[in-house]
Amino acid sequence: MRTDGDAPPERVTRRAVLLGGAAVLLSGCGSSTAPPARPVAGTSQVRQPPPPPAAPAKPGVLDQRMLVGFCGAPGSPALGRMTGDLRAAGARLMRQIGGFPRQHHPFGPVVELIATTVQAAPGADGQYRTRASAATVRRYLDQARRMKGTLLLNVQPGRAAFLPEVRAYERWLREPDVGIALDPEWAVDGDQVPGREFGHTTGAELDQVARYLSGLAKRHDLPPRLMIYHQLASRIVRGESALRAHDGVSMVKVVDGIGSPAAKKATWRRLMKTKPKHVAAGFKLFYDEDTRHGQPLMTPAQVMALRPTPAYVVYE
Repeated sequence: MRTDGDAPPERVTRRAVLLGGAAVLLSGCGSSTAPPARPVAGTSQVRQPPPPPAAPAKPGVLDQRMLVGFCGAPGSPALGRMTGDLRAAGARLMRQIGGFPRQHHPFGPVVELIATTVQAAPGADGQYRTRASAATVRRYLDQARRMKGTLLLNVQPGRAAFLPEVRAYERWLREPDVGIALDPEWAVDGDQVPGREFGHTTGAELDQVARYLSGLAKRHDLPPRLMIYHQLASRIVRGESALRAHDGVSMVKVVDGIGSPAAKKATWRRLMKTKPKHVAAGFKLFYDEDTRHGQPLMTPAQVMALRPTPAYVVYE
């Protein structure tokens, strides 16, 4: 079992030139000012029309609602409550959303499908991961749409790199209500086995994914792509400052600390220190692991009292 206390020690001018139509006559040695230029007979000065205004940016889901989600995968209750009967799971999610303080409405539901799932065995390609079928993604997307919510495709890459795993879901990422969630705790090096030690990523690798999503949004005229990255401990994301802002991408860093409310708040304060300013804050709660030793699960009011205020809260 992961605990916050068991986490591994800290380990990733533009210059514009305006061309005018009138000449300026430079003065000679004995003159401090130049005479005004005379218009040439038979000509008139033509004013260029101003450039058209830039098209307004499409609003992203984070511009409109705070997000609350359940994660999960088919047949895997240990991975979260969004499993089994998805309609029933969706109803439970809506009841959970109903417990949040009213002043923070409107809320938007999120279905976070663990689409690339880490495995204990290497598999045929040695990458220690499997990908969800198109039928599975469709079923989870249908449930998100029934709730007028958002689908997040969570990636636990094993030994694979994040970018090719994300590209594998491009068909779905071209949908206006589908985003991506990256889970670097499960991103291990080529000589490591997931689950035996924590994985990691870098800000530069996260930035590769953000640049890809930005290009996707531009090419297909999509609203901003929602990009989440989870973090359990400081060393799991190295060099976080290399993650830049990108047009067409809304980013959220979700703190995954486990334990008592006091322990989770301590992890929150520590990991918020390295969050880039253009990245929103997110928070994860664990129904079972957070309460295993008799500790209470943090209430919605306690979660919303965190600073900065979370833009996305996810339950497992």
